[in-house]
Amino acid sequence: MRDAGTVRNKAVYPALGINLSGEKELLGLWIAQTEGAKFWLQVATELKNRGVQDIFIACVDGLKGFPEAIETVYPNTTVQLCIVHMVRHSLNYVGWKQRKAVADDLRAIYTAATVSEAGNRLAEFETNRGADFPAIAQSWQRNWARLIPFFDYPPEIRRIIYTTNAIQSVNMSLRKITKNRASFPNDQALLKLLYLALMNISQKWTRPLQNWKAALNQFTIRSEERMPRR
Repeated sequence: MRDAGTVRNKAVYPALGINLSGEKELLGLWIAQTEGAKFWLQVATELKNRGVQDIFIACVDGLKGFPEAIETVYPNTTVQLCIVHMVRHSLNYVGWKQRKAVADDLRAIYTAATVSEAGNRLAEFETNRGADFPAIAQSWQRNWARLIPFFDYPPEIRRIIYTTNAIQSVNMSLRKITKNRASFPNDQALLKLLYLALMNISQKWTRPLQNWKAALNQFTIRSEERMPRR
């Protein structure tokens, strides 16, 4: 962005939701030069004020302060850290020759049938690779409580709620539009461009997610008192 005669880098954060019909909805766009707990609290509060009454599960990619902000505004919401981002972050500590082997060991953790089995696989990872990659084991242990909520659901539903891949697809489409622009004159110019692009992208969101009925039944059984009455 051009700002007072200089060009500054800013990030754009979209929030994507899945409504009760299983369809994707873009909930908002936020531009920020810095991120932190205060900024994320403003985002969550704005969503609440604009009509997002409840969130069953919020999948986030480890942004500092974001899980706490969500839980402050939506105390009944379960926050799930994106497994894909967690794996990618872990592999940053691994050389190319060992990446596949370490990735396979991590896959054994998050594809386990139960949270107990996943804990055992993590313990095995610490035993076998903890000396070589202590940062990975420590990171998974530190974030364990936010990595395992999806184990409460059957496998066909887990793929819906354990990753932010849906929003990453949106981000890729938006990057194609912004990558050839040297800079924008102001925030509003960027928001207008992204808004128009998202209107085109959202026209393809005409079908519910795969296995959505099964997911909705699970949410209804587990949180019947939170489901809206129709």
